[in-house]
Amino acid sequence: MVDLLSASTSLAVEMLQRTASTPHVQQIVQLSLAPAFLLSGIGAIMNVMMSRMIWVAERIERIERRIEDGKAGDHELRELPWLVQRRRHAQKAMAFSTASAAVISVVIALLFISAYIEPQIGTITAIAWVLTMALLITGLGFFLLETRMAARGVNYRGWRNRKTRR
Repeated sequence: MVDLLSASTSLAVEMLQRTASTPHVQQIVQLSLAPAFLLSGIGAIMNVMMSRMIWVAERIERIERRIEDGKAGDHELRELPWLVQRRRHAQKAMAFSTASAAVISVVIALLFISAYIEPQIGTITAIAWVLTMALLITGLGFFLLETRMAARGVNYRGWRNRKTRR
């Protein structure tokens, strides 16, 4: 038990010595600023995505209520599958963007951890950064699909032809 306490005490002392250098801590904070700004940007993008997804989901609910009440017109019946597809794209965009935000948070943690441990984890940090970019690009790709569908509208011929071929 005494060995365990002395080992944890020496570990604590070592950690304090490593963090005692203010310039060293400042350098780590500076290194983590780029991923932190990226995290902020991802949050702003996700806010826009969520607003669009909420609008689409509410529109789907209104149309489904009108269908249940027997008041839905032909346009609304044509619009429903189009809206459902838009919602799928928006949900995928949100899922991939959320995953990228989670991974960039891991990158920030790894940057701090790497300054205070002996094993070099730069490769892990780089892999996490690349994974963040891949997830973000995928999320933005789905967001692009959703916004293009919205811009073209339900009456876009390519959409109708694609839906009837399935």
